[in-house]
Amino acid sequence: MDRLTSMAVFIRAVDLGSFAAAADALEMSAPMVGKHVRFLEERLGVALLVRTTRRQSLTEAGRIYYERCRALLADAEAADVLAAGEVAEPRGRLRVALPVHFGRQCVAPVLLELVQRYPRLELDLLFSDRLTDLAEEQIDLAIRTGEPEDKAGVIARRIGRQRMLVCASPAWLAKHGRPETLEALQAHTVLIYHRSGRTRPWLFPREGLAPLEITPAYRLRFDDLAAIADAAKLGLGLAWLPYWLVRDALSRGELVEILAEQPGFLYDVHATWLQAAQLPRKVRLAIDALAEAMPRLVE
Repeated sequence: MDRLTSMAVFIRAVDLGSFAAAADALEMSAPMVGKHVRFLEERLGVALLVRTTRRQSLTEAGRIYYERCRALLADAEAADVLAAGEVAEPRGRLRVALPVHFGRQCVAPVLLELVQRYPRLELDLLFSDRLTDLAEEQIDLAIRTGEPEDKAGVIARRIGRQRMLVCASPAWLAKHGRPETLEALQAHTVLIYHRSGRTRPWLFPREGLAPLEITPAYRLRFDDLAAIADAAKLGLGLAWLPYWLVRDALSRGELVEILAEQPGFLYDVHATWLQAAQLPRKVRLAIDALAEAMPRLVE
């Protein structure tokens, strides 16, 4: 067996906590994962893992070996990148985590165009609104909206800003009237975004001050922005949504922007990745492509 491959399998088995999870991530069978680990143990003459029916844990030798394997494989990856050079065609798998709706509409098209341009580049897209652990889940690049997570070893680059706006259907406005000021929003029923146990206020920028936070009365609450847009089009209330999500509905007249003279709050969009001695060319190309395309996709 190839020793470096077995090391990589061993690291993934430790990171993910089981042979089955490692097998799923590596697209191989669980017995093959076990074979790679046993190959290393027989070569070294020591046990690396203690496995029971419920859990697995590293031996002391396994812990030391795990740390050295991680460092060795990172050095090998950096050496490959340096040897390939800056002009080499990007290749291999690019694993990207991205939010569901924003990712589908604004991120995936850019990355799909990238793989069309570079035939040797593979793409693994993980759509989820939860925060991902870049190291544990072997993520090359994660796209997130809002403030980036402040975590050691994680690099963040702003690649765009999405403008928020207040909108409603023509039917809603005909029945309830059009609010002309921010204060007037308090008199209207709105559609509220709710996630991770808290209701998100509507934010409006103020020059030289912190954004104004408004949480109007609400009857309907959602943890999905697209569902809020659908409810707004049905005439169920005012909505505060990113422009990229409702752009088509506004152009078709299904929704109308309210308080258009009020500057919209700008939510940052960040690309995040693990700090490394040498950023792989495939990752840098993806970041640059997203930074170039994002303004026209979200503004």
